[in-house]
Amino acid sequence: MQEHFHFTIDQAKIQKQYAAILFFVSEQLPCIQMYLQRRNCHLLKQEDEAIIAIHILGKLLGFTSERAWYRFVIGNLFTKEMFPERSRYNRRCRSLRWAIKWIRHQLAKRGQHHAYAVVDSLPIELCHHARMYRVKRFQGIADIGYCASKKMAYYGFKLHLQITDQALPMGYVLTEASCHDRTVAETVMAQLPHPYTLGDKGYVSQALQKKLYDEYKIAFWTPARKNQRVAQSKEWKQWMKQKRKIVETAFSVLVDSFRITEIRANSVSGFETALDGILLAYSLVVLGLVER
Repeated sequence: MQEHFHFTIDQAKIQKQYAAILFFVSEQLPCIQMYLQRRNCHLLKQEDEAIIAIHILGKLLGFTSERAWYRFVIGNLFTKEMFPERSRYNRRCRSLRWAIKWIRHQLAKRGQHHAYAVVDSLPIELCHHARMYRVKRFQGIADIGYCASKKMAYYGFKLHLQITDQALPMGYVLTEASCHDRTVAETVMAQLPHPYTLGDKGYVSQALQKKLYDEYKIAFWTPARKNQRVAQSKEWKQWMKQKRKIVETAFSVLVDSFRITEIRANSVSGFETALDGILLAYSLVVLGLVER
């Protein structure tokens, strides 16, 4: 019940979360010079730090509707005279998406000091199964793919994400639903190479493992398929299965709490802004910089 959050959530907690996010963003933005190259900055009702902090807070609270989130902000955090108009706020969020992406990338660098990383993919469905052959949303960009875990076809995207053993998101790539995991594995892991990375059976490829080690010094471990002539002990398979559980837990949190599969944006820039905002909000929670 997103429209009723202002009745159920403690106002003091929201203010504390907003203050923590604003403080963190204010420390990061001075490192980016591009956001200063804009005319009439003195006429802005709110600085870029506040716009980014508000955007991240909305993703932290699980809002999927921009209209509902704007009404919440006007009713609980700012007055209507002190905050930009709704369409203007949304345009500023999209124009600041590169700053949001840069901040998230800086946080993701901390994951290189963690013990290991896990790479996996998450299906992002854009419409109901019954409408996937006549949907027009993101036509020409998204397509129909198959989700092995749910054993069903779907229309939408596929999020390929690398997560550390402490559930910190690192590199990611968003592709059409039909893209195979092995196709973009190198692109995902090369963004922030981790020396020890685990994958599932969808990433099995000796050529890929050799290339990752030769070019990026990444030891990429995957379980063997039944038809492979590779001897793997039962203890090794159990160890791999246990270590990979972190990515399933992270995906569950991203879907249930941050609603990463319910992004309503109909433009590429809007979808990218929402996705980076969700991953940044989740990273802040994982690192303990913001309370959930």
